[in-house]
Amino acid sequence: MSDAYIALADGRVLEARARAPGRTRGELVFTTAYTGYEESLTDPSYAEQVLTFSYPLIGNYGVRTERFESESVQPRAAVARELTDDVAEWLEDEGVPAIDHLDTREIVTTVREEGAMACGIAAGPDATPEDAVEEMEACVPMSDHVDIGAQVSVSEPTVYEGGGAADIALLDCGAKGSIISSLTERGADVHVLPYDATPADVAAVEPDVLFVSNGPGDPENFVAAHEVVDEFAGDLPMAGICLGQQVITSALGGSTEKMAFGHRGVNQPVKDLRTDKVVMTTQNHGYTVDDTGPLDVTQVNVNDDTVEGLDNEELEIITRQYHPEANPGPHDSLGFFDEVMDLAQSTPHVTAD
Repeated sequence: MSDAYIALADGRVLEARARAPGRTRGELVFTTAYTGYEESLTDPSYAEQVLTFSYPLIGNYGVRTERFESESVQPRAAVARELTDDVAEWLEDEGVPAIDHLDTREIVTTVREEGAMACGIAAGPDATPEDAVEEMEACVPMSDHVDIGAQVSVSEPTVYEGGGAADIALLDCGAKGSIISSLTERGADVHVLPYDATPADVAAVEPDVLFVSNGPGDPENFVAAHEVVDEFAGDLPMAGICLGQQVITSALGGSTEKMAFGHRGVNQPVKDLRTDKVVMTTQNHGYTVDDTGPLDVTQVNVNDDTVEGLDNEELEIITRQYHPEANPGPHDSLGFFDEVMDLAQSTPHVTAD
């Protein structure tokens, strides 16, 4: 007899096995990654989402905290064909519902055909299909999570020292830990600021580069980050990853749009329009740049031609939609961080009054 249920917005309720008990709801998405489940489950970009793994066995190499991208599990729930005991116990300890023993191929196909959708989960000995439906009906669209940044950002400025080669002000909209370490490994001191930092907060750092991180939800809801970008555009070099690309573009007059089911996995091919070289990338996003504003498209997704890279030499801006730090891989695009360091060391920039 089943002890877990997932209710989909299309009206179906699927039976499953409870691996970590609880009730929850969120936007149903999937990842095609076959490794990196620890990184995915701790990626802040999955906040308010229910993460389905398309790879059938999750947990085959255990759980190691040194692979975590944040201090806790970020999705509202995890769904898999089969979860090992290690992962199931970790999720239960974190208080995150988890279910398995269901056809994840059906879920992935549904999301691909109908788009990311609301879902509800009820797991445990007393769970009922009605519980899952009740959760699904209470699910809030991602665009309505207007202050989602508060869930994933630091509350106070934090400095990670890398040797003083550059000072980088990083707006933490849900930054992965490996982004910070990719910069400190290159000698930068990274000043991590809350997602709602003011222009004065940024100026106080006297940075060489403003860096807007990845994060969850609709980029239009990160109003404070838009204001910071608008304030320093043309005066301070800027870089952004994932949501950071979207925020920078929108703040400069461009626009973004929600994708049907997004890009989530470690095998997304990206073509550089300047070199015709194609690299494989790690991605996790449900929104994309529609109108690039003053920024030039330098890279596109081979599968669907969505914008993957933007530059503007005059404004000293470089952004990427994918994750160049790419833990657990591939590492084809790590050179992006060298470009950020080149920006930082180009000319003197903003200082505090």
